[in-house]
Amino acid sequence: MRHLLIPTLLCGLPPSLCAQLVVGTASANPGQRAYGALEVPAGPDSSATVAVVAINGAKPGRTVAFISGAHGTEYASIVALTRLGARIDPSSLTGAVIIVPLLNTASFERMTVHVNPIDGKGMNASYPGDARGTQTDRVLAAVAEQVIRRADVVVDLHGGDIDEDLRPYSYWMRSGDAAQDSAGRVLAMAFGIDHVIVRDVDLGLPVNRRSASGYALSLGKTVLVAEAGRSGLVLDPDVGALVDGSVNVLKSLRMLPGAARSLPRVTWLGNDARVRAERPGIFQAVVDRDARVTKGQRIGFVVDYWGRPAGEIVAPIDGLVTFVRGVPSLWKDATIVNVAAILSDPPPPFRRAAPD
Repeated sequence: MRHLLIPTLLCGLPPSLCAQLVVGTASANPGQRAYGALEVPAGPDSSATVAVVAINGAKPGRTVAFISGAHGTEYASIVALTRLGARIDPSSLTGAVIIVPLLNTASFERMTVHVNPIDGKGMNASYPGDARGTQTDRVLAAVAEQVIRRADVVVDLHGGDIDEDLRPYSYWMRSGDAAQDSAGRVLAMAFGIDHVIVRDVDLGLPVNRRSASGYALSLGKTVLVAEAGRSGLVLDPDVGALVDGSVNVLKSLRMLPGAARSLPRVTWLGNDARVRAERPGIFQAVVDRDARVTKGQRIGFVVDYWGRPAGEIVAPIDGLVTFVRGVPSLWKDATIVNVAAILSDPPPPFRRAAPD
């Protein structure tokens, strides 16, 4: 139920042109853009307001949802989606676009990395949510029902958090369904970031259905995940890559006029490995993001709070540093570095396991 039909007499146009797009408090007739919110009532903890933009095209078609801000200090992706709406002319749009720039408002306002400070939960790890749960659960229940379930295509944007010095990349999310995987590859190529991580998602495991992308895949949606931005910075190249990539996705789906660009060359990345801190300390990197490293190569070092050596950090595998810790502060289990294997070509098609 992507479009709610209103009576022809009230609309004054033929029924095919009277499909009203209603998302939360945002209500847009064909050819219009509307601003509103998902109002999430209080439960065991405080209420929440999630901004939403509803763009209803002049012609009917598919619905694409753009989501960011599950981690409220991944600033570049949030800023990008606040700018995307202005780039989409409803009179030239076929179909509908739903934009949710900032899921985790409390994280943004309190500058809290990775989790929602209201309940301490990750807002990209609890789908489909629970309308009776804590704030994270209730927000995700509203987003699952009013945004993800109503979309045909879900684009989930992220970036390096305050503590992550990240190079831009997108994900080709593969579920094992040939048609779904093929459509996802088209979007990854259209998005325009020249490094693409191939991520196979076994939807038979409940944990893999808890992220926005995994949940959307489990519903049969076409899914793209892209990341740009780092270390709390809002840099024009990162924001521009996310906005331009989103517009290009709509062009590739023929929802906006113009030709979708294609990537002349792609660096494919495969399985990755992370190094996590064993204890608190002070970290110093000796390699940059985007460095090519070999297993065992020195990535950085840790000292204790008195400045005494407390350990060397080495690459866990051969590959590319997709992100390295961008701040000195460490706590137990904090990610220090992530390295992804470099592939000559994507691996063979992922085959979904037969159901039990």
